Amino acid sequence: MNNVTIRRRFADTPQGQIHYAAVGRGEPLMLLHQTPRSWDEYREVLPIIGVKYRTIAMDTLGFGDSYRLNEEASIELYAQGVIQLLDALAIERTSIVGHHTGGVIAVEVAASYPDRVKKLILSSTPYVDAENRALRKARPPIDEVELKPDGAHLAELWQRRMPFYPKNRPDLLTRFVMDALKVFDRVEEGHRAVNRYKMEKKTPLIQAPALVLAGTDDPFSYPRIKPLAENIKNCRTAEILGGMVPMVDQMPGEFARVVMEFLEE
Repeated sequence: MNNVTIRRRFADTPQGQIHYAAVGRGEPLMLLHQTPRSWDEYREVLPIIGVKYRTIAMDTLGFGDSYRLNEEASIELYAQGVIQLLDALAIERTSIVGHHTGGVIAVEVAASYPDRVKKLILSSTPYVDAENRALRKARPPIDEVELKPDGAHLAELWQRRMPFYPKNRPDLLTRFVMDALKVFDRVEEGHRAVNRYKMEKKTPLIQAPALVLAGTDDPFSYPRIKPLAENIKNCRTAEILGGMVPMVDQMPGEFARVVMEFLEE
């Protein structure tokens, strides 16, 4: 069972250390998490896919235990972090899975570094074009709450996310809150980067075979599954019934199955 033991490590790059968790051997697969999560989002997925692939879940720059950016965060900088880690691990080419914000980062990696991406899986990835960006500008922050002396901000952070999580899974919300508190002073950084990113200019540049995957109970991504897929060449779609915003750790077995089926085609 050594090949499915999760190993957590830091990779040294000229810009700083990037934290990641890895398992397995074989062809590489990079997993990118949503904002403001960390590699922990893939904790249950890693051992499943790691049976067959060298599976790596990294902490996006500025999140988890990876180094903080000195400049304003952007999807382009997050994507550079992915390349930095691939270079540090001597991985020339990999398939990539990105969930929510991680999916937007994956789009940038596939569009700007096409020779580094074999296959692309965009999970619950919002298609942010000009129309969608305008709507997002009017939307209040999702996770940003004011620090309160009595700790009320902890409950507020929990309650902000409750509508998008299964009612019987407080364990998933606990893991979310733990990751969010770790980056409390910049918890919305990833969302703001997504809102500025001109995704519609990058999706047509993707060359890798792509799968757009969405959970049917995710109000942010599921309505946008069709326009996203239509703007990527050589792309198809898949749905996971009942999948919500935390679909990766909500339904790890089903999620891993769909991902592996696409990788094995």
